[in-house]
Amino acid sequence: MTSASPQPAPGPARRTVVAAAGAAGLAAALTACGSSDDDSSKNVTTGSGASGSTGSTGAGSAGGASEDTGSAGGTALAKTSDIPEGGGKIFKDKGVVVTQPTAGTYKAFSAKCTHQGCAVGSVTGGVIVCPCHNSHFSVADGSVKHGPATQPLAAEKITVSGDEIKLA
Repeated sequence: MTSASPQPAPGPARRTVVAAAGAAGLAAALTACGSSDDDSSKNVTTGSGASGSTGSTGAGSAGGASEDTGSAGGTALAKTSDIPEGGGKIFKDKGVVVTQPTAGTYKAFSAKCTHQGCAVGSVTGGVIVCPCHNSHFSVADGSVKHGPATQPLAAEKITVSGDEIKLA
């Protein structure tokens, strides 16, 4: 007795499965390499004169993160002596990195890497370094010194009043 049993419907061919997996992997890779930068550039405001320090008419704060009620308002970040010449300091809680490219000149940039949004990790050798993919940015202007990032760090506004640096 031979009874004909119905054959199961054939599944997708191996070639189809492999091609679909490859396409999904490619889509994931392209999505990961994409950028969600909002391209909102900000201007840098530094202290006046080559020394980078100005006289303050308001009462300066003795330390910490208190705000000055004088003419140069903003959130206190650091003392000028806290920022090494040719280097900088990252303020993770404020999302900003402050640099001193030359004596008495202070700059501030977003601490968010323009490549994939990682927080920058260090300032060394005249560059701001992102630990995720090793992008390097200039302490002088935030420009890209070494990729994979292609866009400079966004500038942040700061003021320098006496020996205090404030986020504007």
